[in-house]
Amino acid sequence: MRDLTSNIRTVSAFAPAVQSASVNGSAIDLKDAGRVAFVLNTGAIVSAGAFSAKLQESDTTTSGDFADVAADLIDSDAPATLEATSTYKLGYRGFKRYVRIVLTKAGGTSIAAGAVAVLSDLAERPEA
Repeated sequence: MRDLTSNIRTVSAFAPAVQSASVNGSAIDLKDAGRVAFVLNTGAIVSAGAFSAKLQESDTTTSGDFADVAADLIDSDAPATLEATSTYKLGYRGFKRYVRIVLTKAGGTSIAAGAVAVLSDLAERPEA
């Protein structure tokens, strides 16, 4: 089947907004999903806003239990400092149940950004 939409589930990782501080995305539950990739969209950057993106993983949804994912478990085209009006993908190859995307502010004022998790290899296909 060439129809991709019937074979994936999308979940908001964090809503599009102007981010003026570091932000932790929502915990994405990988139960019944074999793969996940995050799609991060950026918009305007104000006053040289310097933000980076990373993934964190955990066996629980408790915020303090999340730890940075090892670099060899991430496939990403995101640069060290995000650029304005760009789209990036971050793929997770780890084994924890929960994963989230994190934007970290290193300087400047703000960045417009939002992210979606795309889950595939699902135990059950999503409803149309």
